[in-house]
Amino acid sequence: MWLLDTFLPVIGITFLVVICGSYLLIHLAAVIRMRKQVTGRAWEPVYDVLEDPLVPDIAVFVPAYNEETVIVESVRSFLNLNYPNFEIVVVNDGSTDGTLAVLDEEFSLTELEVPPMLSDAPCEPVHGVYQSNAVENLRVVDKENGGKGDAHNAGIWLTDSELFCIVDADTIIQPTCLANMVRPFLEHPDEMVAVGGPIRVANGSTIDEGLMTRPKLPSNLLAGLQQVEYIRAFYSGRLGLDQLRSLILISGAFGLFRTDLVREMGGYDEDSIVEDIEFTVRLHRHLIDRDRPYRVGYLLHPLVYTQVPEDIATLANQRRRWFRGLVETMVKHYDAMFDRQYGRIGMFALPFFCIGEGIGRILEAIGYLLLPVMLAVGVVSLKPILFVFVGTMFFGVLLTWISIFTEVWSSGQYGHPRQVLKLMGLAVVEFIGYRQWRTFVAVQGLFEYVRGENSWGEMERSTLNTD
Repeated sequence: MWLLDTFLPVIGITFLVVICGSYLLIHLAAVIRMRKQVTGRAWEPVYDVLEDPLVPDIAVFVPAYNEETVIVESVRSFLNLNYPNFEIVVVNDGSTDGTLAVLDEEFSLTELEVPPMLSDAPCEPVHGVYQSNAVENLRVVDKENGGKGDAHNAGIWLTDSELFCIVDADTIIQPTCLANMVRPFLEHPDEMVAVGGPIRVANGSTIDEGLMTRPKLPSNLLAGLQQVEYIRAFYSGRLGLDQLRSLILISGAFGLFRTDLVREMGGYDEDSIVEDIEFTVRLHRHLIDRDRPYRVGYLLHPLVYTQVPEDIATLANQRRRWFRGLVETMVKHYDAMFDRQYGRIGMFALPFFCIGEGIGRILEAIGYLLLPVMLAVGVVSLKPILFVFVGTMFFGVLLTWISIFTEVWSSGQYGHPRQVLKLMGLAVVEFIGYRQWRTFVAVQGLFEYVRGENSWGEMERSTLNTD
């Protein structure tokens, strides 16, 4: 009994120190990178990407499965992009609703002959390719359902563009996004292979003709808590990982990639339930295995918004799927973990995600379940447990507040004091109830992975506010 009372808290505290130390390192690295990017923007020479005749063509891929409520507004958003050479490719991935019909009604589609290269693409069978009569640079692919990665492959094997940008069907992009994202490819044309950027929550904001006109914090509590998560993940998490050259996740909601390289890799894994993290890890491994110098970038200032779930069932479904995808990727690429050949990807990034985001969640859930029993039978004392819980909560809230101030400083998106205070309050609420719920949802995702569950599930969409 004495050994348990002594060593369990010690083991727990040691584990927390390692995990918290890793998170602190990433957040501090994010502050350094943010300062560099903000300062660089202030001092960079006058250069207009739109006037450069050498800017590469970009294809914007929009995978759509049962997205009739948002697809037209999203396509309008993409059509507002201020970039000289781009096309939009909407991939209707076997929708059972009116997605294709509303696209036809709004943009007047004419069927084309399916290109031979698309017929051989690593994706489910394509039923048809359509050209818009209303918009010259809009094409639609209609295919059988195969998932998001499968839909991306259809676009990759259809386009002739040098770069492609992946987005979600509910993504709202501000006009300057592509011009900002393409800069690293112009600065490092031989090495840059992928660029990601932060995403904000669109819920509660007002959209007019595909443009974000009045960004606001969500009034829905669940959406507000996700806004806090997104700020922490995108502004501190991934920015810091990029500074540490350990970025292994470019969000499937927004990223820019080199087309020829992705074809060389065989495209996205059609069977992956969460295609973005698996694809980014495989991208790193593909280039490292071939000893090719490369860069993966992350920028602070693209303005991209996405709609998040506002009901508990849809959110739980999404988070279970995300955790299944994390486990799937860690298992698939376990052989690269702690392998010096893969540098910081193998020695830091993969172990961090596996232990911090994966194993840590499972141990946390086990702790929540066993703690009441252990306290009841006197195996452990309440005082050290409270110390660990309060300390962990304080540390998590502190890091989240740093992320919030990072976002406010760098973008000024939510600069009003009331907005900042609301975000800070949500950061506290997140660690009391919501974090514990999210942990148990992750465990459910683990059970689904063990059972071989591979379904995408339903994502309920609501119509965005429009003027």
